[in-house]
Amino acid sequence: MEWKSSRMDALLEQALIEDKAPGDTTTNLTIDPELRATATILARQDMIVCGLGCVPRIFDIFSKLDIHGSSNRFEVISHPEIFDGVRVHDGQVLAVIRHNARSLLSCERVILNLMQHLSGISTLTRKYVDRIQGTSAHVLDTRKTVPGLRALEKYAVLCGGGTNHRLDLADGILIKNNHISLGGGIPQVLTKALANRFPGKRIQIEVRSLAELEQAIEYGAEAILLDNMSPSLVADCVARVKQERRWIPTEASGGIVLENIRDYAETGVEFISVGALTHSATAADISMRITAEGR
Repeated sequence: MEWKSSRMDALLEQALIEDKAPGDTTTNLTIDPELRATATILARQDMIVCGLGCVPRIFDIFSKLDIHGSSNRFEVISHPEIFDGVRVHDGQVLAVIRHNARSLLSCERVILNLMQHLSGISTLTRKYVDRIQGTSAHVLDTRKTVPGLRALEKYAVLCGGGTNHRLDLADGILIKNNHISLGGGIPQVLTKALANRFPGKRIQIEVRSLAELEQAIEYGAEAILLDNMSPSLVADCVARVKQERRWIPTEASGGIVLENIRDYAETGVEFISVGALTHSATAADISMRITAEGR
């Protein structure tokens, strides 16, 4: 993840502005502007950590927004063995920050919100990945993300050991059921897509039955999304695809949870997409303890 980029800076700046961090009334009324403090970021559960890179960027951006001119001299320290994607344990220190006390208090919530959200996604992803260990399947994310946070959430999936599906609507061709219905059927939409696609763009199509799979294969589909099928039907479809002389990657999607993902992985399907990775992950429990220097 490139934390230092114009796109990321804009996102983090908006988060600080949304919280009105530069206008933190309580802190500015009660805390000496010259007071230095130390903040310790702690894991309060076992988790896969994600988002450490946002910490120094948030303080850099805050220093440019701070109308009270708090000192922008800070230091972020983390153990070399702790970085995004690492499994940490309850009570483990993730990072230590030495900074102006006002800046620490004003940026605390934005830092924690991001790290808790991203670490929650990474932790949930790792559970899915661990559940299918030993099979040949890969866990994919989806576009079911919080608007504006997709790049960060997909990065969190990677930190958890998952694989990114397409980033956006321009990143690959995926013909879904609504496209098929509105476009006149599988033969029609595949014929149009194959004739007019940009070179190098693989065409994936969603099917919901063996009959639709047969049509997709016949009309040149290059990847198959097996939508809302039982594990046994997925196994039948995978077996049918493997009869072809050309490689056609298969993906299972819909209704897949921790309790049944292993059943899908054992069908031989190559990819399993799980929307829950990003839309249903519980925030990880992370805290920040702040103490004045010398106390």
